[in-house]
Amino acid sequence: MNAVLETKPANSGPATTISINGKRLWDSLMEMAKIGATPKGGVCRLALTDLDRQGRDLFVKWAKEAGCTIKVDKMGNVFARRAGRDDTLAPVMTGSHADSQPTGGRFDGIYGVLGGLEVLRTLNDHKIETKHPIEVVIWTNEEGSRFAPAMVASGVFAGVFKLDYGLSRADVDGKTMGEELARIGYAGSEPVGGRKIHAAFELHIEQGPLLEAENKTIGVVTHAQGQRWYEVVFTGQESHAGPTPMPRRRDALLGAARVVDLVNRIGHAHAPFACATVGMMQVHPNSRNVIPGRVFFTVDIRHPEDEVLKQMDAELRAGIAEIAAATKLETTRLEQIFYYKPVTFDADCVASVRAATQRFGYSHRDMVSGAGHDACYLSQVAPTSMVFVPCVDGISHNEVEDAKPEWIEAGCNVLLHAMLGRAQG
Repeated sequence: MNAVLETKPANSGPATTISINGKRLWDSLMEMAKIGATPKGGVCRLALTDLDRQGRDLFVKWAKEAGCTIKVDKMGNVFARRAGRDDTLAPVMTGSHADSQPTGGRFDGIYGVLGGLEVLRTLNDHKIETKHPIEVVIWTNEEGSRFAPAMVASGVFAGVFKLDYGLSRADVDGKTMGEELARIGYAGSEPVGGRKIHAAFELHIEQGPLLEAENKTIGVVTHAQGQRWYEVVFTGQESHAGPTPMPRRRDALLGAARVVDLVNRIGHAHAPFACATVGMMQVHPNSRNVIPGRVFFTVDIRHPEDEVLKQMDAELRAGIAEIAAATKLETTRLEQIFYYKPVTFDADCVASVRAATQRFGYSHRDMVSGAGHDACYLSQVAPTSMVFVPCVDGISHNEVEDAKPEWIEAGCNVLLHAMLGRAQG
């Protein structure tokens, strides 16, 4: 007969405290990191590439070995389900993403997926049966590095985007998400979203320096910053770099460079929480002795207060108009392609994370997430919160991204007990 873990009120702890197998979790992370491994110790598993398929296949294999059933929805989101005593109840969900940046790290996203798998393995080890079923999910294309915008699949799940919109997102070569899902064998048949979730948690590295700097092991995530992404095109005129006098030039790259400075100034003007970045730029014709006639670039602005985010948006648009006029350029495109409001995570789920943290005596602090996560969209349709652990020097989206095994283990212990608290209720 399966044992059932009794739970008491949050401040008294469970009748039995169980812990995850830290070595098994670490070994799983290192095994997964071999897929798409890069020379500097990171990974490159862009969304819906063959390497992404290999990572998904390995997770599915491990999840089936843990007794899970697997379902894949039409956006390619993969759900591994461990049945509950009453399997008609809404599941307690966890998970993250398996895709990476082109020069990504071994923990970003995949830690949340394999941490969820370790929760299932631990429940199996201790023969613990939960009242609610538990699901571990891989969300498709969280990073947005191959297909923009980011988090599009969890956005479709939450009803923010239409399915057709999600499947039609294309990479720089014109390949769509729908085509690539079919190609790698992950174009599922399940509906995307539209079902009840009892509670959801996402485990993640912080991707910033605060936890390590303050010697804290756990970040209890209470909020997440709002974000706006833009795509901008400046059009001027190509001409010879030698004979063309400086006053007669319509240099699109000069205008874009001034916007880079503008964006940086906007970020500093709304300190300490604002972030503003130009992260991508394509220069045409990109020849050393031709004045650039066209530049495409992206802008990313973030703040945890929506009114401030609106003000940053207004400053950006006004500044771009001024720069275009001063440099005799046309703004042939200024489009906001991605937006979500600042997120306040569910108070009860946050309390579950805090209680689990205190149960183990881990040092911790409340945090606002500066990065976007699938949990941000999921919070629109389910009670949701997040668990952060430190990363070395706060470095992420980088091949040298690193985390200590004891941090990885601690975060998963918190996830385990936060989920158990909701799965038994």
